[in-house]
Amino acid sequence: MIVGNAKPLAEILQMIESHQKIIIAGCHGCVTVCRAGGEKEVQILASALRLAREAVKNPLEIREVSLERQCDPEYLETMRPYAGDYQAVVSIGCGAGVQFLAEHFAALPIYPGINTNFIGVTERQGEWAERCQACGDCMLHLTGGICPIARCSKSILHGPCGGSVDGHCEIDKDVPCGWQLIIDRLRALNMMDSYEKLRPMKSWRTSRDGGPRRIVREDLTR
Repeated sequence: MIVGNAKPLAEILQMIESHQKIIIAGCHGCVTVCRAGGEKEVQILASALRLAREAVKNPLEIREVSLERQCDPEYLETMRPYAGDYQAVVSIGCGAGVQFLAEHFAALPIYPGINTNFIGVTERQGEWAERCQACGDCMLHLTGGICPIARCSKSILHGPCGGSVDGHCEIDKDVPCGWQLIIDRLRALNMMDSYEKLRPMKSWRTSRDGGPRRIVREDLTR
């Protein structure tokens, strides 16, 4: 899932300083799971903004909205009947949601209410960790299901490097060495022959370095 965390209230207040009527739009997708942008977070942010603006004698009218998903057009269109009655939208969906709202409501400023961090997993309640950098050329079948691009601090394809110590990364003793994790996993699976094979140079054509990516499924566009 996409993991995010709330922006400081002061930063959001600065964004909406010149507005008196806004929409706060949450999302029932990933950001609900990581407790950054669901219906509850919409209510909390709206209350905090109202109180802060009342304190400076500059009241704020807020419409609270929680969309099913901000990355699908049909759900954004549910805002169409009333969006024109407001001066701006604060989205607490991910960065994709903020941008998609901006595309659909060109006459309204769309402000981000959260910082989008990474694609990750829930390790335990209240803790999320990165697992994927969406490079577009998955090699998990070669590395025991552990991603060297996301889990190795240097994203190296043949590791570990010379800086790891006792299974920990040189950047921080609390960060496990991604390649040590891979080796341990391959050993447990009796797949160390995969580790011993030299891998060809990775193609980065499918990664973010090539510009904004697009996928078209012809079987779904007909």
